[in-house]
Amino acid sequence: MNENTTFKSGFVSIIGRPNVGKSTFLNKVIGQKIAIMSDKPQTTRNKVQGVLTTDHTQVIFIDTPGIHKPKHKLGDFMIKVAMNTFNEVDLILFMINAEEGYGRGDEYIIEQLKNVRTPIFLVINKIDQIHPDQLLTIIEQYKDMLPFQEIIPISALEGNNVEKLLQLINDYLPEGPQYYPADQVTDHPERFIVSELIREKVLHLTREEVPHSIAVVLDQMKTEKNKDIIHIMATIIVERNSQKGIVIGKQGKMLKEIGQRARMDIENLLGSKVFLELWVKVQKDWRNKASHLKDFGFTDDNY
Repeated sequence: MNENTTFKSGFVSIIGRPNVGKSTFLNKVIGQKIAIMSDKPQTTRNKVQGVLTTDHTQVIFIDTPGIHKPKHKLGDFMIKVAMNTFNEVDLILFMINAEEGYGRGDEYIIEQLKNVRTPIFLVINKIDQIHPDQLLTIIEQYKDMLPFQEIIPISALEGNNVEKLLQLINDYLPEGPQYYPADQVTDHPERFIVSELIREKVLHLTREEVPHSIAVVLDQMKTEKNKDIIHIMATIIVERNSQKGIVIGKQGKMLKEIGQRARMDIENLLGSKVFLELWVKVQKDWRNKASHLKDFGFTDDNY
């Protein structure tokens, strides 16, 4: 880098209702999968930090859980995580779903943002799903609700306008150091991402039958001696025996499919052959028990 060139860096929080496309956007800009994607809302449970480094900038994105009215202790934890980022960052991307339009969830978020001094962009995602004429109506509806610094329509899935959004983000970043090595794309340990990839496959394959009452705990992750293979043992936690049956499937078919799909993503992530062993365990009502939440990694100590 030229000595006369200023290096800029900063933290950018992505917030919004569940299922507006925050994780899709994060994966798009980072260029690889670090946040799980699902068409079910509230799949992101922890802050996922994605790091995008260029010659002159480093942006640390924080993908927060979708903000919603909590129904259990896990929900309380997820909301607390999202809210805590508001005043800790250099920029907030308030993302909305163009297809769904304004809802009570947006009203709640806007209310929380009224006392925030951090610059806020309104990012209208999923514009590929609507007619262009509808976009003006959406902008009109939102533009006076908060003093947005920028309003940017994008499609995170198709990539429309994403480069323009990144340029605008760079314009707002302060001068700062390079916090992470240039080749590092997340601050989460590999174990976390591996467990998230397994959880994503359970969500995809079991559809509506097993909702968000699952957690994945990595019991072991080690490289086999004298072999270029990583041995991973993980337990899928569910709340009811009926859910255990669904996850295992007839003659173990579902669990096998979950394992095969997860292994492919994990091998791409780790760049190595993987031997993956999965178990399923029932832990009744774990989302309402503080001790279980801590065991499964949902604790304020992480933040």
